Amino acid sequence: MDFLVSEWMGKPFWMWKGFLLIVLMLLAFDLGVLNRKDKEMGVAQSLWLSAFYIAFAMLYGAGIWWAYEVGELTTSDGTHAGIAYFTGFFIEKALSIDNVFVISLIFGYFAIPRRYQYRALVWGIIGVILLRGIMIAAGAALVQQYSWVLYIFGAFLIATGIKMLVVPEGEQDISKNPVVRFMRKHMRVTDELHGQKFFVRQMDATTGKNLAFATPLFLALAVINIADLIFAVDSVPAIFAITTDTFIVYTANIMAILGLRALYFALAAMVHRFHYLKYALALVLVFIGGKIFWNQMVGKLDPAISLGVTALIIAAGIFVSLWKTRGQQPESC
Repeated sequence: MDFLVSEWMGKPFWMWKGFLLIVLMLLAFDLGVLNRKDKEMGVAQSLWLSAFYIAFAMLYGAGIWWAYEVGELTTSDGTHAGIAYFTGFFIEKALSIDNVFVISLIFGYFAIPRRYQYRALVWGIIGVILLRGIMIAAGAALVQQYSWVLYIFGAFLIATGIKMLVVPEGEQDISKNPVVRFMRKHMRVTDELHGQKFFVRQMDATTGKNLAFATPLFLALAVINIADLIFAVDSVPAIFAITTDTFIVYTANIMAILGLRALYFALAAMVHRFHYLKYALALVLVFIGGKIFWNQMVGKLDPAISLGVTALIIAAGIFVSLWKTRGQQPESC
């Protein structure tokens, strides 16, 4: 039983095992209970399920706060660890909202009906859990070995934020995506959907053999996971700029993404109303990146101030977006 108390990336193994068990239980609940039958998720169900995930994430954050304070799991106090978790969660949640537009474009390009989209999104989170884990582990190793990497993260966040502020967004053409082109060239893909199946066996017109074919639902799933990986290039450095505690970085990331899958169906129809959120996110990235240099040149910024400023900017972006677009009708999806 020594492996239960042994450490992995600075934390006892039981903490990692416990968190992954919670994630697996939530995914099993999604796939085995809520999405056992193919059906379209309504806005009301989407909002209720999202509220559940957000409440669960808040309770988990409170648990981290308590565990770090009472259990003495880290050299920093529980308040610092708890605030770092919530700050990372809010940033990741806001950045994930910006991903909804791209996800809706992907589903639209592959003509995936709404009743199949949720299953693809839930299975997609499994890939995200693995990909984010790899990226965060690599980032943690770099920061531990070369502390100056944080300055690169900070400069990257500032540059990304400024680019978001001054460079207009271009139209995205999924058909020109290199991943889509590669898969269509090197994989056998059916022309039509086969329900919720990712792969089917059917007769190959070229060889006359019964072979495995990928369906458009699998292509959509693969492209969504690649898009998640690209978005992580922004979000992972952002949370490392808040804390270098790998456990908090990973759990805050995954908790935010889990809830996005539920919230997608409410946001997809009104994503056009969050236009000004982009500018709020840009300011958050600049603020978080600048905080790294502030901490070294002036003095460590109070984590509570960092959380307050982050939450205020994001809330302002959401409020201004909804106020400026009031009266607009939801787009069909």
